[in-house]
Amino acid sequence: QVQLVESGGGLVQAGGSLRLSCAASGRTFGGLAMGWFRQAPGKEREVVAAISRSGSSTYYRDSVKGRFTISRDNAKNTVYLQMSSLKPEDTAVYYCAAESQRTLAIRTDEYDFWGQGTQVTVSS
Repeated sequence: QVQLVESGGGLVQAGGSLRLSCAASGRTFGGLAMGWFRQAPGKEREVVAAISRSGSSTYYRDSVKGRFTISRDNAKNTVYLQMSSLKPEDTAVYYCAAESQRTLAIRTDEYDFWGQGTQVTVSS
C-alpha cells in the first residue's frame, strides 16, 4: 500500500501561482511513477502531469505546458506541481497518484494509489 497526502491548494487570482506537494509513504518512493490529475465539477478526471521514477522523464497535457512544472525529491518522498500563470479553467480538485509497475504512466487507469485531493480555485 501507498499513502499519499496532498497539500498546497487554495484560492488564487488568475495569473497567480501555487505549488502543490504530495507526500508518499508505505513503499520505496524511488520505485513509483507519480502523476498529478485534476477533476472539475461535471468533468472526467484528467492527467495534468506525470514524472518517471528517477525524475528524468516528464509528461504534460498540452493546456499546461509552459505553465506547470512537475518535480520530485526522492530523498523527501515528495512530488511537487508548480503552477504558474493560472487560469480560471485550471480550477479543479487536484489529485496525486502513484504507480508501481511502470516507469512513467499518463493514463488514469494505470495508477493504483490516489490521494484525497486538494482544491485549487482560480478566480478571474
